[in-house]
Amino acid sequence: MKTILLGSVVLIAGFGMASAQLPTQKVLTAKLAMEAVTATVEACEKAGYKVSASVVDVAGQVKAFLRGDGSGFHTIETATRKALTSVTFKGSSAAIAQRFNDNPASGGLRQVTGVMPVGGALPIMVGNDIIGAIGVSGAPGGDKDEACSQAGIDKIKDSLK
Repeated sequence: MKTILLGSVVLIAGFGMASAQLPTQKVLTAKLAMEAVTATVEACEKAGYKVSASVVDVAGQVKAFLRGDGSGFHTIETATRKALTSVTFKGSSAAIAQRFNDNPASGGLRQVTGVMPVGGALPIMVGNDIIGAIGVSGAPGGDKDEACSQAGIDKIKDSLK
């Protein structure tokens, strides 16, 4: 008799959960991702840098990628890994690198697959929510890569509302 009563309680609780609203989530579209990588590579080209840019979504999947003319083969993977670092740890890849340097106990996190905590990537935000990240590789320094990443975000910022 107790088993039947317990089963009834669980069954009733299950129906209550089924009627709950599903959460909504902003999604970075392929079109916006392409606009961002194009603007990023163009900004770096204007500054005289040959780069690649990669946009990943919040799940860490590559959404768009552009290898600029003359950029090194290594920039493809590096741009993507910087973007993965940004979206995984929810901040600029330069800030993540600093966080790791300031806290040696977190050094093991550098071993997370795909992570590359060096400057050059920024999260793509809608309000306080991260919907992706853009990473750049090929400029002479992470600060310059990051400036180009910001140009890509600036290009799509009006669509991120």
